[in-house]
Amino acid sequence: MKIIHKISLLVAFTAAVNTAQAQLNPLSSQYYSNQYVINPAFAGAEHGIRLNGSYRKLWDNVPGAPVTQSFTADYGFSRVGLGLTVNNESAGLQRQTRVLGSYAYHLKLDQAGTALHFGISIGFLSQRLEETDIYGNPSDPLVGQYNNRKTHLDGDFGVAFTSNRLTVQAAIPNLKSFLKKETIKLADVATFYSALSYRFPISEGLEGIDAEPKVAYRGVKGFKNIWDAGVQVGLANRQVFAMLMYHSSESATFGLGMDFKKKYMISGSYSTQTSALSAYTNGSFELNLRLSLGGGK
Repeated sequence: MKIIHKISLLVAFTAAVNTAQAQLNPLSSQYYSNQYVINPAFAGAEHGIRLNGSYRKLWDNVPGAPVTQSFTADYGFSRVGLGLTVNNESAGLQRQTRVLGSYAYHLKLDQAGTALHFGISIGFLSQRLEETDIYGNPSDPLVGQYNNRKTHLDGDFGVAFTSNRLTVQAAIPNLKSFLKKETIKLADVATFYSALSYRFPISEGLEGIDAEPKVAYRGVKGFKNIWDAGVQVGLANRQVFAMLMYHSSESATFGLGMDFKKKYMISGSYSTQTSALSAYTNGSFELNLRLSLGGGK
């Protein structure tokens, strides 16, 4: 009985760490390199096809540590943007898969590039427990009841205003959870996201340098709302960049990347652990890749 009790405590602790890690530290790519991943209004904001992939895992080897895999594809033409988002997350025994299709409308306000963007995503969310990873009785009725839940409809909604320098945006992810409060989700329950950024050009041309400070304010179910503040500095006309973000959850994100010829992008970032969990686990590492085909706004 003592051994079973210790195992139960370990499972409960690991689940708590996994849940908090996933909820408080979103994919760092949502801030600069792939804003479509959090806001459907950015689907097809740039003409052509953009394929993005992200992979994130805890730096240390904690059993059942959260792993996030994300893939997005979006295509912009005329005033319309179409997109596809696939997210797969695992944390402890839980597996969550979310697949969404997006439609965005981009309304140009002038010839200088100022525009309003509106986007909506509709798709499905599936959550289940991985029975093969259960140390105990996988035929427990509670496990069966959880896994027998129907895959349900879900979606996101977002708006944005952009100019050559200014970006203002707001999004409501997880519309199912937002509209139906009784919906049960164990991780990644973002309730809203908003952000303001302004790009300052320092020098122009092929060797151009710019800096884009950003402030974001987001909600996470069961936690205090979180402020994010940071800056991304671009070199060589933004083909090389470095990013730093501080989060009011008392963690920080550091990132470096290269966007060769504005076509092939690779970046990596490291997020330190939140203050509440820093004594138990290290931070997480995230790898992002992007391929851009076609081009120009």
